[in-house]
Parts: sequence; C-alpha cells; structure tokens
Amino acid sequence: MSGVNTTCPYCGVGCGVVAQRDDSGAVSVRGDENHPANFGRLCVKGAALGETTGHDGRLLYPEVNGERASWETALDAAASRLGAIIEQHGPQAVAFYASGQLLTEDYYAANKLMKGFIGAANIDTNSRLCMSSAVVGYKRAFGADAVPCSYADLEQTDLLIFVGSNAAWAHPVLYQRIAAAKQARPTMKVVVIDPRRTATCDIADLHLALAPGSDAGLFVGLLNALSASLAPETFDGQAQALAAAREWSVARVAQFCGLSEAEVACFYDWFLSAPTAMTLYTMGINQSSSGSDKCNAIINVHLASGHIGRPGCGPFSLTGQPNAMGGREVGGLANQLACHMGFDPADIARLGRFWG
Repeated sequence: MSGVNTTCPYCGVGCGVVAQRDDSGAVSVRGDENHPANFGRLCVKGAALGETTGHDGRLLYPEVNGERASWETALDAAASRLGAIIEQHGPQAVAFYASGQLLTEDYYAANKLMKGFIGAANIDTNSRLCMSSAVVGYKRAFGADAVPCSYADLEQTDLLIFVGSNAAWAHPVLYQRIAAAKQARPTMKVVVIDPRRTATCDIADLHLALAPGSDAGLFVGLLNALSASLAPETFDGQAQALAAAREWSVARVAQFCGLSEAEVACFYDWFLSAPTAMTLYTMGINQSSSGSDKCNAIINVHLASGHIGRPGCGPFSLTGQPNAMGGREVGGLANQLACHMGFDPADIARLGRFWG
C-alpha cells in the first residue's frame, strides 16, 4: 500500500505524518518532510502512532445492551434514548463534549446536531479547557478569535518569549524547531517566564522564575516601560491601559513578581530594543482565574510596541490539540456560533436561514 498523508492527533503542533501498511497489515508512520509544521520531524509519541492502530481492545462493531447489533439498530437505539431524555427533561438535559482531534467537518455536524436539532447550546470542545481565555483575549483586542502569527515567524524573530509554556515537553517538535532556529541565528534571544525551571529553559538566555500567578504584573510593567516611546494612540484603549500601568515601576514589578530589579530591567530592555519579538503562551497563562486578562496584558505590549503584523512578531497562543481552531471556526463552543458569530439576534437569524 502506498503512503497516506495524515496528521498526528497528539498536540497542538499538528505534525504531518505519512502512514504506510506492509503486507502483513502492520502500520508504520514517518514524518512528512513537506509538511510546514514539522518538515519531517516527529516526537516519540508521533513516531509510535503505528502502534495504536491494532485491533486489541477496540470495539469493532456496534453493540446495544452488550449485544452485537447492526448500525441501523444501534443508531435507532441511540436516537430513541436521546429523544426520550429530551422529551422528559428538555434539551438542556443533553450536552456534548468534543476533543480537539476531530475533523472540522465532524465538529460542524456535532454542533448542528446540538444547536440546530436538539435546540441547546450545550457543546464544548477542548478549547473550553485550554483556549477559552486566549479566545477572549484575542476577541477583546482584535474583534475575532484569530492568532496573528504563524510557525514561519519563529525563524525570523529576534526575541522569543515563552510564558507559562514548557514547550520542550508539551510541543516537542515546535521546541526542536525553535532550538534549531536559535542555533542558526546566535543573536536570537530566548526568555522563559515560568515559576519552575523546566526543560524549555535549556535554550533560554534568561529565565524569570516569577511568583505563580504574577504574569500580568510583569507585562503591565512592560507596557509602562514602553510608554515613553509610544505614539499618542497606537491602539484603541491605549490611554486607559497606560493609566492602569502607570504605577507599575520596575521596582513594584520586581516586588510583586518575586524577581530582582535587574532581572526585570534586563527583560524590559531586551523587549524595547528587539527589532522583532514573539510571545508564546499556553496553559500556564490560559488556565487561570484571570487568564483572559493575562492574555490581554501580553497582547497590549505587542500592540503598543509594533511587534505585531510583521514577520517574526506577535502574541502567539499555542493550543493543546491539533484542530482546536477548527472546532471554534464552526461554532464548537457553548458561547459562540460558526464563523466567529455570537448569539445576538442577527447572527441567530442568519444561521437559522442557512440551516433552514
């Protein structure tokens, strides 16, 4: 059998793989050299994908009450039981939780089943756990859930900042790509902001071991440090943001974050002097009671400094699973409809006309 191009399902990098089956039926995989996410690299999980395709432990046909059944019988049983629950308890008694590993078309069908047919909004994908704070941050700043960067920027940045991200473990192929970029461009600086010293610190020029939960203070202080060089209105809401940041001197940030003033000043100086800068943030920022505000503190310094919308620049939230954005694009969260629409009357009417 010739190779089939597909995608690794394990993390947000979404590495391209080529799967092949030999004469005995055993499946092997290799990295896809032409895929723009990994260029043939695979981590240990991706390299072992072929081992997950065996039949042991799998349900190979439908069952109803523990007995083998036809697809028609099984689907009828599922539909009738679901219908009975809805009839007795109403549509709010049903909820769907989808992973971040489905195809976009599958998310669309699940979302339409829940919102269009069952009549409730009770569907979430993995984005509820790992990306909802980032979504709110982007929508506040840009009006849409859109990441203004790509992996191609990684090789072009002068300053790369990890915040709340142990990419060496969580996004290993992406980390390898960054390590290679740094080796190719020795002038590139890497900063890791994390209370712990993780494996990601192996390539760091500066590790800021700040107090847990103090990330927003660090970036609000950076906005204050940027204020002297800002144009009057670099972005909407700048005056309010600067007013809130004015009290956050290097000394106050250092005290709040549990860092030395020299460490804070060094980080600020690198950001202010870097021609290009990227901030990669993930669960250490998003999974927080103030995660959305932390995201906006990061985005604000990129808007204020102009480190956005150019190669090698931008606030880049690294997702947890490979098609989290696909789920959100077709409305796979309880608080949104497809195509970045919300639940205002015009959007509901538009979707109603489309679905009939």
